[in-house]
Formats: sequence, C-alpha cells, structure tokens
Amino acid sequence: MLLFCPFCGPRDETEFHYLGEPKARPEPAAEVTDAAWAEYLYVNANPRGEAREIWLHRTCMDVLVMTRDTATNATLSVESSRPA
Repeated sequence: MLLFCPFCGPRDETEFHYLGEPKARPEPAAEVTDAAWAEYLYVNANPRGEAREIWLHRTCMDVLVMTRDTATNATLSVESSRPA
C-alpha cells in the first residue's frame, strides 16, 4: 500500500507507523475514572469505509492525519501537523 506524505510524496506503508484515531482525551485528568481511561486507550470506532487516522512518517518524522477508506485502502486526504 502506498501512503502520501506532503513533504516526501508517495511512500511505501513500511515507512509509516499507525498511531490511532483522533479523539478527545478525557479531562480533567484528576477526575477521569479507570474505566473512562481504558475506553479512551483501547476502544476505537474502527469503521468500515471512510475513517480519520493519525500516522507518523518515520522518514521525515511528520505526524499526519489521513482520511482513508478502510475497505479499499485508498487515501482520500492527508493533513500535516506542521505549521504552514
């Protein structure tokens, strides 16, 4: 599978590391229960079809937010975390 890096172009998936799906961290930390923290860490939506995912490109160390179709592995869009 080829993934797209805005700085390096199309690259093999072996250069990337999946970091998870973007979701809000439970806050305030002092009030978060063990169950809520475990859900945040381990429960994911994992939809079939369009999904937003966070990936690290290990070559240039850019953190990317990709919108991907999980059924076809097609990359629909890529956003860099680097300031413009």
